[in-house]
Amino acid sequence: MKIQSGKDPHDVILRPVLSERAYEGLADKRYTFEVDKNANKIEIKQALETIFPIKVESVNTERILGKIKRQGKTQGRTPEVKKAFVTLKKDSKTIEFFDGMAQ
Repeated sequence: MKIQSGKDPHDVILRPVLSERAYEGLADKRYTFEVDKNANKIEIKQALETIFPIKVESVNTERILGKIKRQGKTQGRTPEVKKAFVTLKKDSKTIEFFDGMAQ
């Protein structure tokens, strides 16, 4: 299944986020992923349902601006990141990748 914009699902979903906050949501079937900066909620939902055998209930996104870093006179920013917080439907399977991490 191709996504509306014609993007590959693996170009939309970049990597899972493995943090304390992400682990807390696993019990409620809430997963966190780093996604493409230009992806919208519909593309994220379709990409996840294509990659994993799951049913997505909702997608919330958050853009995080890069931090300013200095090295002497020179300064720059770390890359900007977009995260997607995905909640699965009650009757949906869990994502196998995260199964061993939930406690």
